[in-house]
Amino acid sequence: MKVNILHASMTNSKESGFVGKVHFEVEGQTNQYEITLHSRKATEWGYGLFFLNESGKEEDLLAVEDELEEDDELFDSLVNAAWETLEKK
Repeated sequence: MKVNILHASMTNSKESGFVGKVHFEVEGQTNQYEITLHSRKATEWGYGLFFLNESGKEEDLLAVEDELEEDDELFDSLVNAAWETLEKK
């Protein structure tokens, strides 16, 4: 699955830990996505996956979510995109 990252950000606070957001699109799909990432210590990441601008097909969202679960490299690339924005500040 080819992904194009449109925007990424991450914040860190004592109260919330690390919170990242990445907007991206998937080659061959019309909708764009947002993944919200969360980790207390930047080791284990939880996430939520959403359509970015408008609702789309549930099967497309589920296909992206399945790919994120199976492809550690893809998931890590989204985390890294957000992480890089934190280090620049």
